[in-house]
Amino acid sequence: MKYVGGCCCGALRYACNLSPLECGYCHCLICQKTSAAPVLVFASFPSNGFRYTNGHPAIYPSSAHGNREFCSSCGTQIAFREAENAETVDVNVGCLDDPLAVSPEYHIWCQSRISWFETADNLPEYQQGKP
Repeated sequence: MKYVGGCCCGALRYACNLSPLECGYCHCLICQKTSAAPVLVFASFPSNGFRYTNGHPAIYPSSAHGNREFCSSCGTQIAFREAENAETVDVNVGCLDDPLAVSPEYHIWCQSRISWFETADNLPEYQQGKP
């Protein structure tokens, strides 16, 4: 299956011809700030199968270990990638053309979860990073 998506204005498009390795909810403070939402849902794709098919992302170093990739025209955040030797690209599920193609498997960084935000699932929850 080919996974495709892009930004709100269409200036930035991507495709991945490999299936995601995992999918989850991230409740960390950086994801909350960069997405302006209480949680960010991501799918981790192998880097070697991911490519931009239209446009080039702007890059914001959101921490010492990673960068956010986004559209410089409309601001849509597309992905997170490790700053060095990235083996995966964590794509924001909301920018997939078909967000129903993936389903979250767990919650991470629950220690930062906003208290009034709850999900209607019984997925595993981890106080810090990925299991």
